Amino acid sequence: MPNLGIAVVRQYERGVIFRLGKVRTVREPGLRFMIPLVDRMRKVSLRTVTMPVPSQQIITRDNVSIGVAAVAYFRRVDPVKSIVEIEDVQTAISQIAQTTVRNVVGRSLLDQVLTDTETINESIKQILDRTTQQWGVLVLLVELKDIELPQTMQRAMARQAEAEREKRAKIIAAEGEALSAGRLAEAADVIANHPVALQLRNLQVLGEIAVERNSTIVFPAQFMTSVEALSRFIAAEHGEAGASSFLPRQERVATKAG
Repeated sequence: MPNLGIAVVRQYERGVIFRLGKVRTVREPGLRFMIPLVDRMRKVSLRTVTMPVPSQQIITRDNVSIGVAAVAYFRRVDPVKSIVEIEDVQTAISQIAQTTVRNVVGRSLLDQVLTDTETINESIKQILDRTTQQWGVLVLLVELKDIELPQTMQRAMARQAEAEREKRAKIIAAEGEALSAGRLAEAADVIANHPVALQLRNLQVLGEIAVERNSTIVFPAQFMTSVEALSRFIAAEHGEAGASSFLPRQERVATKAG
């Protein structure tokens, strides 16, 4: 049908008309007529194209070899330029995308590649957009989709993460101990000013222990009180015995006789 001068342009396409080898016009979607044997139409799709960027080995700025794969999204915005300015626009974008990814990642540190991927993606997109603009192509998005690390680097990063978690755990435990010590000091001051509070605390502990149904319950506070009372009694007895030893013999005899 194109040789007969009739062509159908789909909604997502544009038709570039060449008349005797020279660009004449761009046809919109619909049924279009041309001069037979004189006009030729090249259809250009304006839909977004998804183009994977194959994985490649890249050495980062801190001398770590990693494998990086990406994906790029682009579409043609100028049908004439995408035909006239370049022969195979998709192959050209694929090659320039691989080169740009290698250059941008190679100028970055490993930590930046792993944590700041948005900045790297934006840098790659801007470089590609400046290059492909002259071909009538707009780069919509570039994303790093796969980053492969060496096994030794993965083990080192795992040890680093484990050490970081242990450090956080120790810091939290130390903060808890400090807070607990402060609260215990405050509680000790309250109990020292109010002795009845100690007895109430003993009763509370007694209730908690009774739930476990233990056969023997020992309270250090009452035990220490009994020991102090016994010590005072012994001291008093020794005091009386010492005082009687200093009396004269006659008085002691009289005392015994009495």
